[in-house]
Amino acid sequence: MEITAGGLLEIRITPADVGKRVSVRRVEEGGSAAPSFADTVGVLTSWTGGVLTITRKDGVSVHIAESSLVAGKTVPPAPARRRGPAASFEELARITARAWQPLESEPLGEWTLRAAAGFTRRANSALALGDPGIPVGEALERVTSWYAERGLPAYVQAATGAAGTQELLCAELERRGWVNEVSAQVRIGALAPVGDLDADGVDAVRLTREPDEEWLARYGRVRDPEPARRVLVEGPSVWFASLGGGRAIGRLVVDGRWAGFAAVTVAPEHRRRGLARAVMTALARRALEEGASAAWLQVEADNPAARALYDGMGFTTHHAYHHFRAAA
Repeated sequence: MEITAGGLLEIRITPADVGKRVSVRRVEEGGSAAPSFADTVGVLTSWTGGVLTITRKDGVSVHIAESSLVAGKTVPPAPARRRGPAASFEELARITARAWQPLESEPLGEWTLRAAAGFTRRANSALALGDPGIPVGEALERVTSWYAERGLPAYVQAATGAAGTQELLCAELERRGWVNEVSAQVRIGALAPVGDLDADGVDAVRLTREPDEEWLARYGRVRDPEPARRVLVEGPSVWFASLGGGRAIGRLVVDGRWAGFAAVTVAPEHRRRGLARAVMTALARRALEEGASAAWLQVEADNPAARALYDGMGFTTHHAYHHFRAAA
């Protein structure tokens, strides 16, 4: 379908472009005399029944009536970052997965089914990288039954927003009634600037190889300490930071050139005093000593305070990831 509007705007996309990154403009409904327009950029994940579905980089699906289109074209992938570490989506996905290792795993083609007695979705979800080796519908049935056998809800972890991410799978999960229960950003940045921060209290940060009771209490997401400890301590090189008797904590996983920060948590009554900055600086210095040069972290999309902290440290968003839960 090609339509020219005023000789300037053209629709140069068709249903054959499903799976490609596109940019479209549409007329917004409103009934005013002067029409208003809205633009959407993302991956075209379906075009059926006169409706386009475009999945944006944050994972949100936008449904657009074909009749409202005034312009559309395919666009190249987002440009590579010009500063900081470079990384492909698959490299980062595997690095981040190694930082939250399950207690039990099983391959499903190139997917990995992961379970850890329910502690953290990152260790209790199917990591959907590559081809499951069977049709997606069958794969999702296998995922659901595998988790049911363990008394756990079925989750699939999938990503959007970078070259090689899984917008088509996310759209298929939504179509089948799976619910995007939580979304987070994977952010990356250079490690040395974090270690070079002038952070008050950094010398008082205590680093250990295992979390103590104060650390676990401050983390506050632990229902069963036994599996939680087993997941938390696993990884290539894991460190736990604590400041002021557990007023602020953090976790670090060093994996080759990458240093992953997690569980940075400050007691509510001690926030906005630079404690999180001190914890991250101490962990960054330890990672630099172990030869790392790049950093990553994960931050939930609805945590503006943490996003602001990481903005100030030079972290930028690489992609978004999502945990889809099977419909009840």
